[in-house]
Amino acid sequence: MQGLSKRERQIMDVVYELGEATATDIQNRLPDPPSNSAVRTHLRILMEKQHLQHRREGKSYVYFPTLDPEKAKKRALKDLIKTFFSGSVEHTVATLIGMSRDELSDEDLDRLSTMIDQARKEGK
Repeated sequence: MQGLSKRERQIMDVVYELGEATATDIQNRLPDPPSNSAVRTHLRILMEKQHLQHRREGKSYVYFPTLDPEKAKKRALKDLIKTFFSGSVEHTVATLIGMSRDELSDEDLDRLSTMIDQARKEGK
């Protein structure tokens, strides 16, 4: 979500979490909630930037993301890897494992190992 302000990213996080949301739903979930009109202004900007679409339901608009959540996750992760790990997936994974060492069970590590083996097979 490059090119978005902090508040715009927060709004997009809420919309992705809920799948779709009204301005009131979003306002209620934001930290230090801005006014209703400020939320609506951000929503209009996010629509102009083509991050959101909306449909009318009764008197309200329901907002939803233009990009599938899985594609959005992959795009955001790609940007994070490029920005903080010089594009290195290996360094990214090593950092994640290092940070999570105490939280990873033997089963988690086995699943990761299986994924790596599968990636090797598919790469050949």
